Amino acid sequence: MKSKKIIKIITVALSVSSLSFFTSCASSPKADRETLFQVSLLQGLTFGDYYGSITAAQLKENGDIGLGTFDALDGEMIVLDGVIYKAKADGSVQVVADSEKIPFSNVSFFDADEKITLKNVTDIASLKNLLNQKVAEKGINRFYVVRIDGLFSKMNVRSEYSQKEPYKPLAKVLETDQTFFDYKDIQGTVVGLYCPPYMNSLNAVGWHLHFISADKKKGGHILDLNVSDAELALDCTDGFKMVLPDNKMFANFDLTIDQSEDIKKVETKD
Repeated sequence: MKSKKIIKIITVALSVSSLSFFTSCASSPKADRETLFQVSLLQGLTFGDYYGSITAAQLKENGDIGLGTFDALDGEMIVLDGVIYKAKADGSVQVVADSEKIPFSNVSFFDADEKITLKNVTDIASLKNLLNQKVAEKGINRFYVVRIDGLFSKMNVRSEYSQKEPYKPLAKVLETDQTFFDYKDIQGTVVGLYCPPYMNSLNAVGWHLHFISADKKKGGHILDLNVSDAELALDCTDGFKMVLPDNKMFANFDLTIDQSEDIKKVETKD
């Protein structure tokens, strides 16, 4: 049973805050599988709210693919085929327990609407340009989840160390407490999420990409890559539901403050 203290689901349709809504999608066969489920706001995370508000078990009830992080900012999350993996700052990857707490995440149930073959995509900018072409074709105001399975001649990822209270803002954490890993000729899967422009107060706009190796031993937040030969599967997702954390820190944030520069810093290596 879900704790009333932990789970607070807002269902305001197409309001200014837009915490739960659906847009038209002719290709949506099952509405419950066509929803992006979000835990908290990325803007809350960037302020330093690393307190887990739902469990891994609860997250898996709402999706089988996605990304995020863990209580105390303990590594990068990759959700793939219904399993939640933690890519830690020491370079290791582990399957998390159902009791693990999660402060921020996005998950959905994956049903591929389109598949294409990728070869010799030289860097992350080129990949995002290709993905943005698909977004332009299908509609810039929808959500998209992708998985890219194959061989990557280059994969540059990062993770971060678990934090201790009092928590610092995420951009400050990444000045000292992130680690980088460079892999060559590695098989694995990229999990990606696209959020449309009107989500700029709730999440990072555009593409957010995480990686996990085929042997499930390496992974993290992607900073750069080179795709040698892979298959890209894309899922159009038109529903959105958010769960807000129930803690004093989040309740007192001034979320009207523009955090676009800090979000750019935490999403890229610049």
